[in-house]
Amino acid sequence: MLDDSDISLLRPPVLTIRNAHPRDLPELNDMIRLLAAHHGDPSGATPEQLERDLFGPMPWITALVAEGENGLIGYAILVPLYKAQEGQRGMDLHHLFVRDGHRGHGIGQHLVDRAREVARKSGCSFLSVGAATGNVQAHRFYENMDFKPRPVTGMRYLQALA
Repeated sequence: MLDDSDISLLRPPVLTIRNAHPRDLPELNDMIRLLAAHHGDPSGATPEQLERDLFGPMPWITALVAEGENGLIGYAILVPLYKAQEGQRGMDLHHLFVRDGHRGHGIGQHLVDRAREVARKSGCSFLSVGAATGNVQAHRFYENMDFKPRPVTGMRYLQALA
């Protein structure tokens, strides 16, 4: 039996990279769940939470989508960052995802290119991205896109507020 990732579909003849619209929320939420499952993480995100964070009174994130002729085939989520000691705005490329069967056609590169444009237009001087230590394929992808690896130092802590 073939896994979906063993099948490479043809690159869509028309690919649009654009900001997410409210009508995209169900498909976007589905892709977020697929990415979480790929990493073995639970996904509790809902279309309602995405609507709040993308289109609510205080938008928190930016979502870009890659749309082919048959629907959404990828997305990127950007989250604001700030280096207070340098007074620099930045964006974190928090998620980058392309559906199985559509990878290897440059869709991820187009999403990263648009993420760079969005960050620059927002007055950002840097774009940051993370990848799991063992995800060598992602490391190569980002390095080929001119991201520079930086050492991880210290610990990060989390405190629940609810």
